[in-house]
Amino acid sequence: MKLRELAERLQCEFTGDENVEIRGVAAIETAGPGELTFLSNPRYKRRAKESRAGAIVVAKDEGELPVPTVRSGNPYHTFARAIELFHAPVPFPSGPADGGASIHPTAVVSPKARVGRDASIGPYCFVDDEAEIGDRCCLHSFVAIYRGAKIGDDFVAHSHAVVREQARIGNRVILQNGAVVGADGFGFARQDDGRYYKIRPAGLTVVEDDVEIQAYSCIDRPTVGETRIRRGAKIDNLVQVGHSCTVGENSLLCAQVGLAGSTKVGNDVILGGQVGVAGHCSIGDGARAIAQAGIPNDVDAGEMVAGAPAIDARLWMKCSAVYARLPELQEQVRALRKEVAELKKKS
Repeated sequence: MKLRELAERLQCEFTGDENVEIRGVAAIETAGPGELTFLSNPRYKRRAKESRAGAIVVAKDEGELPVPTVRSGNPYHTFARAIELFHAPVPFPSGPADGGASIHPTAVVSPKARVGRDASIGPYCFVDDEAEIGDRCCLHSFVAIYRGAKIGDDFVAHSHAVVREQARIGNRVILQNGAVVGADGFGFARQDDGRYYKIRPAGLTVVEDDVEIQAYSCIDRPTVGETRIRRGAKIDNLVQVGHSCTVGENSLLCAQVGLAGSTKVGNDVILGGQVGVAGHCSIGDGARAIAQAGIPNDVDAGEMVAGAPAIDARLWMKCSAVYARLPELQEQVRALRKEVAELKKKS
């Protein structure tokens, strides 16, 4: 489509030749003529100036560039919307025209389960007794919904996702491949003879509206009470949310984050990749943790931490700069000690 049409559909202003043809999207490093890219990180400004792209999505106050631009208050979000104009999502299977449910012949759906209107249940799925699935839901192949689970409308579960017994899931939730909601929490009581006795989970696992849980992540069921993922939270691949945890609204848990039991994560928190949080800790609203941070204590709202054990991120960066010089500093300390000892002898 022409640049003018693209900008109109994105509800943005533009600069440059309005008749430039845009046929697709690409990264700023590889974009060529006819492709749209974006600039949201100042580190890539030099690449933007050298880009051969057909057009670039930039901030409204960005300086002039040698290629046409689409001006946006939120370039990354605008580019995300632009992708959808050129790459329509693969449509999910839907139910039959009469509004009923489409169930593959190989799927096993209990007659005691309730499946909503316009739902699609794919090959080899299993829906147990007393499970409830809302309208317009799509279960891809090999999805398992255990007894008593209750799921809202517009739910999507990709292959091999599992919703365990008694779990509660809201509307517009997406489970990517292999995600597990409501698995037994890691709870064992040590017996007098040294062996461990399994504690049967009796609490609830609750996932609120508009949550996405990505591939092979696990949300554990608590012994009592509840584990809760609040509205709009996004959980990346290979994340472990332990029993009795709470993850706040619109929080992001990046790949391989691990929350030990009874961790409380506030709203709008971002935990970078491989961050680990000890049990019973509280992470305040708006906090940030840099990748691989190990958090043993509470983190205040708005604080940014790094390192293991985690400390203020600015202090951690100063410490990191010193680490590489420790051998040199050690030699200097030894030399100073030797010099002091010699002075003492002379005196």
